[in-house]
Amino acid sequence: MSDNHSSGQAAPHKRILTGIKPTGIPHLGNYVGAIRPAIQSIQNSDSDAFFFLADYHSIIGCHDPAIIHESTKAIAATWLACGLDPERVTFYRQSDVPEILELSWILSSSCAKGLMNRAHAYKAAVDANMEKEDVDPDQGINMGLFGYPVLMAADILMFNATHVPVGRDQIQHIEMARDMAGTFNHRYKTLFTLPSAVVDNDIPLLTGLDGRKMSKSYSNTIPLFGEPNPQVSSEKQMHKAIMKIVTNSQLPDEPKDPDDSALFEIYKAFATPKEIADMRAQYAAGIGWGDAKQALFDKINDEVAPFRARYEELMANPKELEEILQMGAEKARRHSRKQLDKARRAIGIRPLAKLK
Repeated sequence: MSDNHSSGQAAPHKRILTGIKPTGIPHLGNYVGAIRPAIQSIQNSDSDAFFFLADYHSIIGCHDPAIIHESTKAIAATWLACGLDPERVTFYRQSDVPEILELSWILSSSCAKGLMNRAHAYKAAVDANMEKEDVDPDQGINMGLFGYPVLMAADILMFNATHVPVGRDQIQHIEMARDMAGTFNHRYKTLFTLPSAVVDNDIPLLTGLDGRKMSKSYSNTIPLFGEPNPQVSSEKQMHKAIMKIVTNSQLPDEPKDPDDSALFEIYKAFATPKEIADMRAQYAAGIGWGDAKQALFDKINDEVAPFRARYEELMANPKELEEILQMGAEKARRHSRKQLDKARRAIGIRPLAKLK
């Protein structure tokens, strides 16, 4: 953060910001990779923390209103059920803070198009089109995808976040946000803190049912709380999914390599070092795949079961969810109104005179 303070100013108070895009039902990979570490990171910290549902980001690639609506509900309920304290953090829906979109336009008006041309997601989409015959390089690419990094920068800079936890694929967007903040600060007035990306290399990327990375796009996920279904409980849905994890054809009593097993990899994300060592010994002794899957389910369920009742309670009471999100939006707007007013005045959009 030394870029911000070359003049000798004190470093700003640490402020963490995390966005969650509502485009599906939360799964085990989301929990291990984002939800659990984010909540743990602020439990014994005095840092400011902003958590938001990035619903405007989600409409870039998802054009089904029902999915956006239901996913927003499910993801809000999941974070709260898993221990996110709305009194401790600012938990809000992006669309409830209109100042973010106005700041996005202000930033885009001084952001170089060439910077956006280099964005990984845009380049990947163009490259995919270039591999086809007689296809325009920009076919199927909307302006939301092209300008995604600007809206993300507005999310971050609106609250002067100092630390933004991201996966490696998002580091470029944080660098772009720093670039946009630096351009604005140099051209107009120093208003924006240059954020830093926080990447935790110790967080595991879980393998899905088919051996590939667990992802909604591969349809290989293990649901955290399951789809709403009065006939099948969410606990049974999780058990059924775990029993579908692909294994090799080794028989019971045959020694197995735990380091070549998706089951063991997922198990490690939930077990203590002693439990991991014990399970490794069971693999060497030839544990059957059915028993290994049951052990995995039991270990995951021990951790997740206490959250399940609260999740189902929130899903059945959307009014409570809405009240929590509106409370968070009001907290967020106490910051955003002031920051946007400063940005508008800096670019020359301010009252011409005081009116009595």
